[in-house]
Amino acid sequence: MEKRKGIGFFERYLTLWVALCILVGITVGQAIPAIPETLSQFEYANISIPVAILIWLMIYPMMLKVDFQSVKNVGKRPRGIIVTCITNWMIKPFTMFGIAGLFFYVIFKALIPADLASEYLAGAVLLGAAPCTAMVFVWSYLTHGDAAYTLVQVAVNDLIILVAFAPIVAFLLGVGGVAIPWDTLLGSVVLFVVIPLSAGVLTRIWVVKRKGIAYFNNIFVKKFDHFTMGGLLLTLVILFSFQGETILNNPIHILLIALPLILQTVLIFFVAYGWAKAWRLPHSIAAPAGMIGASNFFELAVAVAIALFGLQSGAALATVVGVLVEVPVMLMLVRIANNTKGWFPTK
Repeated sequence: MEKRKGIGFFERYLTLWVALCILVGITVGQAIPAIPETLSQFEYANISIPVAILIWLMIYPMMLKVDFQSVKNVGKRPRGIIVTCITNWMIKPFTMFGIAGLFFYVIFKALIPADLASEYLAGAVLLGAAPCTAMVFVWSYLTHGDAAYTLVQVAVNDLIILVAFAPIVAFLLGVGGVAIPWDTLLGSVVLFVVIPLSAGVLTRIWVVKRKGIAYFNNIFVKKFDHFTMGGLLLTLVILFSFQGETILNNPIHILLIALPLILQTVLIFFVAYGWAKAWRLPHSIAAPAGMIGASNFFELAVAVAIALFGLQSGAALATVVGVLVEVPVMLMLVRIANNTKGWFPTK
């Protein structure tokens, strides 16, 4: 029997690494303010150049893993794709908007100033409009998902992100009264989705043509395994060197942001998972469908939040809290999925 790949050491303890980055970043920002002041000078069109480089290091390796040739298999078993696409693009962004708005504007109204509440809502919406494209492969492995079908689900979502992410974000933030510049939003999509996606596709084609698919999957892609994690952690240190005052003045806000994000994650998992059960899909398709909706493409959300609102913004902080809570919540959902395998047909 093939040995299934589990979650890696860095991924398993991602919450711990994020917490350490918060402490390091705040310490750097408070003890050596010259560092964030210097970094803030390297900007172009409101986008931090150092952060942009680090985010490319995060996103490019993920795009290498997506085989868009798999999209041609969409029509063979369409129901799992339908569950994934409708959950991710017609349900998830809107439930995120509703849940985050309820918590930040109503339940926590006395605890969060109005200006910060709107920025936290913006960060939550950016997370809600960006379904997972990388970590879902790990969640699929851990739930014994159909790896080939998960690849199709992820590839389809990546294609939809190209056209749906910006309009959904602009619409929901407009409804929420958060003004955003369209040119910056579209520029962010080009910078952090189109360019790394194109680079990943071209690299994949070139390497496979020269060395073969076995070399690409078993050797080439693995050379980039730690780039994503390293880029993420360095980005967080930079971000929290700017966020020090906000965190120190409002330490409880991390918890206040985390609560609606956790609720949304669990809700969306059961929407997709329950729908798959109702359609009597096999567990190997149902579990990854639930995981794709529940988890987020947080690298993209962090990048766009920084580009739109800045490193010191509440929106950027909210997206990082999404990173902080994702792994422990997703591991809980993995356990739930594995313990409910009997709900699904065996074939």
